[in-house]
Amino acid sequence: MRIAVFTGAGISTSVGIPDFRGPDGVWTKHPEQTNVYDYDLFLADRAARMYSWRWQKESAVWRAQPGPAHAALVSLESAGLLSIIATQNFDGLHERAGNSSSLVVNLHGTIATSHCLSCGAGYETSAIMDALDAEPDPHCSRCGGLLKADVTYFGESLPHGAMERAATGIEEADELWVIGSSLEVYPAASLVPFAFQQGKRIRILNAQPTGMDGYAAASDILRSPIEEALPQLVQEYVEKYA
Repeated sequence: MRIAVFTGAGISTSVGIPDFRGPDGVWTKHPEQTNVYDYDLFLADRAARMYSWRWQKESAVWRAQPGPAHAALVSLESAGLLSIIATQNFDGLHERAGNSSSLVVNLHGTIATSHCLSCGAGYETSAIMDALDAEPDPHCSRCGGLLKADVTYFGESLPHGAMERAATGIEEADELWVIGSSLEVYPAASLVPFAFQQGKRIRILNAQPTGMDGYAAASDILRSPIEEALPQLVQEYVEKYA
């Protein structure tokens, strides 16, 4: 038995990181803040860049710690049952919890690292944040180019090869578990119909109905809190298949 996992904001909200598109999401209440991740605006406007960096520095991402749901996926990997984690989240919590980076596909990038848009030099984002008061519009120490977090902004392509890696992990799996995603953001959400076409069993753990619930049997749709439902589901599979 092999499980492919697709995670969205719901697994992170369980540890205190607000989501973007949910009923109480950041962008639902403050749609103007979507500009924080507008790539063209980031390039063109210094004030927009400064706001984007400051907004990201104040994000709950930096204070959050992996929770029971993240730990459950580490247990799934330890039992040899995990083929891939394809995540829409850029908070790095799967890796911090202990999942192997080789099994985590960050579909929308990661906030943990940044790079220079001119020379490509890499930086730890935490170091940029530590110096943000002195340099509110961060530039590369090597060439003077603009720095940008490795989060996929609106207007950017997904990281090279990310969708292909996720698709391969799904092909190698028997089931796809969708955890905490509204399945509204493409192309990431297209992995669900892809799995269905591949004949994979699909389980959906999400507080709200999604537009893709029809790909799962009614008994495979769980509305319980993720931090409770996922550890229980993993335990059942480890006891049965490991």
